Amino acid sequence: MEPSGPAQRDAVRELRLHLVTWNVGTASPPPDVTSLLQLDSLSPTMDMYVIGLQEVNSRITNFLSDLAFDDPWSIFFMTVLSPLGYIKLSSVRMQGLLLLIFVKHAHLPFIRDVHTHYTRTGLYGYWGNKGGVTIRMSLYGHTVCFINCHLPAHMENTEQRLDDFEKILEMQFEEESIPSTLDHDVLFWFGDLNFRIADYGIHFVRESINNKRYSLLWEKDQLNMAKKKEAFLQDFIEGPLQFKPTYKFDLHSDVYDTSEKKRKPAWTDRILWRVKSLCQHASKEDESSEEEQTISVTLNNYISHMSYGISDHKPVTGTFGLELKPLLSDPLVTLSPEGEWSAEHDVVISYSAVPGFPSSAWDWIGLFKVTFRHANDYVTYAWVEDDEISSNKDSKQVYMSAAEIPDMGGEFLLCYYSNNLQSIVGISQPFQIQPNRTLIEKDLAQEENAWMQKPGNLESHNEF
Repeated sequence: MEPSGPAQRDAVRELRLHLVTWNVGTASPPPDVTSLLQLDSLSPTMDMYVIGLQEVNSRITNFLSDLAFDDPWSIFFMTVLSPLGYIKLSSVRMQGLLLLIFVKHAHLPFIRDVHTHYTRTGLYGYWGNKGGVTIRMSLYGHTVCFINCHLPAHMENTEQRLDDFEKILEMQFEEESIPSTLDHDVLFWFGDLNFRIADYGIHFVRESINNKRYSLLWEKDQLNMAKKKEAFLQDFIEGPLQFKPTYKFDLHSDVYDTSEKKRKPAWTDRILWRVKSLCQHASKEDESSEEEQTISVTLNNYISHMSYGISDHKPVTGTFGLELKPLLSDPLVTLSPEGEWSAEHDVVISYSAVPGFPSSAWDWIGLFKVTFRHANDYVTYAWVEDDEISSNKDSKQVYMSAAEIPDMGGEFLLCYYSNNLQSIVGISQPFQIQPNRTLIEKDLAQEENAWMQKPGNLESHNEF
């Protein structure tokens, strides 16, 4: 990481965030998600991916195995994103609801206080087939919260949907120091919210869609109508619905429901957000100056993806710019490898922490491949106290045994994991580990010897 000077501390940064909501209808991941994640875009790469899924296969055997191991969807997205320099920062699952957050390596030291929560609302709060899963964090010192919801279905259940979401908003994290959901600087709300298009018949709705006259349907969208009446919704912002309703389609097609039920199309899959400072400004008679606003959200893209047909919903994505003044500019821990690394000798790591850093005997430094998937995806690690070899007021040194270093070498990173903060608080620049020459020479000799032992090879070798 490059050190942050005074000019950088005052500079406004824009982080690019890509948010996905998709009811996957218990299906397995598709072969390709390049367009869904905008990986083929000519725009700058994303800093963060937030992926909210609903109806992930939650049969009891699948759910129990997924508690012990990563579920197929998590593995799928890690496989896609880790080679591109993203790691899974956090995830939370409640039956069919799954929320995943991936971030670029460089942001890890500036993301702290990551906590998860889930709220059941199905069967009067006893069953998790409906409800919300939440991940919150401090991002460069700003509090950001993400809620992925699956609310009750059917046209007549608007009030139940609103009641359930209000209950989800009222949930409290266990740690007393964490603000309530609505007290976060930025709150994203998304998922299969299940709001329908009221009053109009199916033929009028489908005709309006075919003629791309979506605006005729907006005023009868139950969520739009509720936002005008319900005070707790009025601070939530949504981009224009300039795409076809995303429910309900025949599988593997872009044809609306042809079954006997012939469900009326609806914008069930939505992404909204709320900026706390905007709410505060609106509540004051004299508006605050823009200079006081230290974080803002800009919607760059709000679209559906019609090419995905594994379920009866189409995925929806929102691409956002988070413009913020970093309140944190320096990592808690700075670390780097000393000298040339190879498996031929023990190696040394140097690190230094900021004054007052809450270190613990359970802190560790991990050696990771540059394509690592999550914080536990290390090759090896060293305890910062047990493996310490020197210490002074400016820095400390820790050793790793040669036996733990990969013989084949390659490109790696070092990460400092804080047990107290339950997160990576320092990350090194990528560096090379040299292959173990002794082992390679030994392997070559063994290969040559094995070749010599094959019938016919010895005679041809002696002819020379």
